[in-house]
Amino acid sequence: MLNFLDRQIVNILAEPIKRDLHLSDWQLGSLTGLSFALFYASLALPIARLAERGDRVKIIAASAITWSLFTGLCGIAQNFVQLFMTRVAVGVGEAGCTPASHSLITDYTARDKRASAMATFSLGIPVGSLMGMIIGGLVADSFGWRSAFLIVGLPGVVLGLIAFFTLPEPRRKARAGAASRPSPNFRETLAELRGNQTYIWMVVAMSLMSFVNYGQLAFHSSFFLRNHAVGLAALGDELHAFSGLSLGLTGFLGLALGLVVGIFGAIGTWVGGAVADRAAISNIRAYAIVPAIAAIVLPLPISIAYMTPDTLSALLLLGMPVLLQSVYYGPIFASVQGLARAHNRATAVAILLFFGNLVGLGLGPLTVGMLSDIFSGSLGGGGGIRWSLITTAFVSMAAAAAFLAAARTIKNDIVS
Repeated sequence: MLNFLDRQIVNILAEPIKRDLHLSDWQLGSLTGLSFALFYASLALPIARLAERGDRVKIIAASAITWSLFTGLCGIAQNFVQLFMTRVAVGVGEAGCTPASHSLITDYTARDKRASAMATFSLGIPVGSLMGMIIGGLVADSFGWRSAFLIVGLPGVVLGLIAFFTLPEPRRKARAGAASRPSPNFRETLAELRGNQTYIWMVVAMSLMSFVNYGQLAFHSSFFLRNHAVGLAALGDELHAFSGLSLGLTGFLGLALGLVVGIFGAIGTWVGGAVADRAAISNIRAYAIVPAIAAIVLPLPISIAYMTPDTLSALLLLGMPVLLQSVYYGPIFASVQGLARAHNRATAVAILLFFGNLVGLGLGPLTVGMLSDIFSGSLGGGGGIRWSLITTAFVSMAAAAAFLAAARTIKNDIVS
């Protein structure tokens, strides 16, 4: 949860940051994607190799402390370059979290519960995004965007210490009783994974879905502030009249988007894992078919939400695409753990995330921002971001094709 809170808080702060530091949309896209993805994707691989034989708990704890400290430092950046570099450093810290966590969770759970377990872990994505939107918006309204970064950084340092002293590492007991078996080197692991057709298709699907997801998340707030500012102000006035709670435009939008992304994202994540586990009892292909169906349907509700003129309706309609975008987390992470042998699991996740983050997080927001700059020349700022978001949503159709390709071979490629 804190991983994604620190990663996504910049999205709700995008417009205040843009005004304060005089940035263009492509620079915003690089701050929310490329800057983070460059080192996140690259460092995940060597850290994952360490996680194959090392103490995963120590890796997770050190990662949490590192990314949290640099999140706080984002609050003192004075220009684009400084903020870019601190976001890079956040990516360095977060690179060690997910591969080690997935490997550890797989040791904790039985195979027939993996999708549900991975979905439970992945609930941190929508919940963290919810917290980032709400906390970022409320703090930015009251104290400015710099204070928001400083406030959300501290809890991760504390949680990293708690994880270090309390999280169990099964390998410690195993090593006490017997010598550990050497893990394959990276070349051997890469050769094994490269020969697994299902794994390759899952990497492609993950990359394409991440492209859509991160591109959308990065510009949700910009879309509403540019196209629904009057409607948001009116809804904020209604909230004040009803509850006495007075929020600025950014604070109200953070609360609204946080609830939509958090609630519907959590539902989609849980449903995806639960349905895939249940369906896979009789048909293992469900781990690929369930996310494929969601990806095929996705562009339609995205288009409807962005074309709706009424602000409240647009916010509510955004819930369905958020739900569909979250369905694949549990199935894809669980299937990858089954497609890799025990001593290759962290590396398999790291390679999956390497391409997912490089293509998705690195290029998704950047592409949406660049298209927005191009479209804005004839459509204005609001129309530019609308059609940029709608256009890039159709990449999910290619992701669906990759999931369906994986469904054809997954039965023969599961190894553990």
